Amino acid sequence: MIRREKILNSIDWLTILLYAMLVFMGWISIYSASSGAEPGSIFDLSERYGKQMLWIGMAVVLAIVILIIDAKFFSGFSFFIYLLMIALLVAVLLFGKTVAGSRSWFQIGSFAIQPSEFAKFATALALARYLSMLDTNMQRMRTRIVASAIIIFPALLILLQNDTGSALVYSAFIIVLFREGLSGTIIIIGLVMALLFIVTLLFSELVVVGVILGIVVLIVILFKSTRKHWKGIVVSVILSAAFVFSVNYAFENVLESHQKKRINVLLGIEKDLKGAGYNVNQSMIAIGSGGLSGKGFREGMLTRYQFVPEQDTDFIFCTVGEEWGFFGVSAVVLIFLTLLIRLIWLAERQRSVFSRIYGYGVASILFFHFAVNIGMTIGLAPVVGIPLPFFSYGGSSLWAFTILLFIFIKQDADRLNIL
Repeated sequence: MIRREKILNSIDWLTILLYAMLVFMGWISIYSASSGAEPGSIFDLSERYGKQMLWIGMAVVLAIVILIIDAKFFSGFSFFIYLLMIALLVAVLLFGKTVAGSRSWFQIGSFAIQPSEFAKFATALALARYLSMLDTNMQRMRTRIVASAIIIFPALLILLQNDTGSALVYSAFIIVLFREGLSGTIIIIGLVMALLFIVTLLFSELVVVGVILGIVVLIVILFKSTRKHWKGIVVSVILSAAFVFSVNYAFENVLESHQKKRINVLLGIEKDLKGAGYNVNQSMIAIGSGGLSGKGFREGMLTRYQFVPEQDTDFIFCTVGEEWGFFGVSAVVLIFLTLLIRLIWLAERQRSVFSRIYGYGVASILFFHFAVNIGMTIGLAPVVGIPLPFFSYGGSSLWAFTILLFIFIKQDADRLNIL
């Protein structure tokens, strides 16, 4: 009894409340988007809202089990859990079922599970375990290489499944590495490369290289102290020019045709309102039609009559926008931001290095999903097919996000036991 009371008193109930609010709002949106003209029982397992109710019930069981388990289990078995998920990612490549072009599902009767969703929390655990070891230091090359390998290996396996969106999520771990001492220069280089990639697609290579040279010359003229670093400047210009001239080749020969089309539509290079741009266009119409207060529950014409593809999965945010308007989407965004800020605050108060690093991993993954999913529904990010955490329909994603979050809640609840 004392043990149970201790657990209950040390749990961060605000985080659980935010989680419950998002799950409930997500289920309401799924019910509205998939119930059709004549909704049945909320427990009707032939309908998506009925199945989601079942997934939610099982997610609650998972959460309770995690809170009961000793917190040391997750740090002690981090590498084992990671290797198990790697094995599942390999197995799904060999024996998995292809859905929507991605070979990333295990089909067991009428039940399907996606290992790539669970690999995210496993990677967060393994990364936290490695970086919390006594002999690790982000200033050492060996540490950076091993940490990068832990992140990149599952991402590559997921890329082989033709699931680019899920693979891109692993780039969010750069936030964790930065918090633990990775130089900000690396992040700046990554951002500059992304900017050069986009600009090169919009303009010719010679124009982009010319602008780079102009900026460098201007900096050298204005800041004379940079002249003593002329060798580094020359090398940087040469590497930048080489990258610029490789962009179009990589774009044409590395990316899939549907990925190229989505990027071109996003950048305004081409318009395809009936093809690659259809989902985003319909989503933006649905969100815009909601106005300030929305059309009301189950009154959204575009979502109710299936005019928006994937409206209960990747594009579920447009259901909120049409039915609850600006106030509704603002509330959802505010809850997500509150959860993210809360997670960072909790991570910073941890006594355990493992718990702090894992907490940042949780916040980073949730932030990436939140930002990219909402961004793609309003035309600010390419459509990469990743769910909105706790909102989108699907057992695998809901369970994986629940496990991801509640492991950290358990770590936080146990923090006072660490000297």
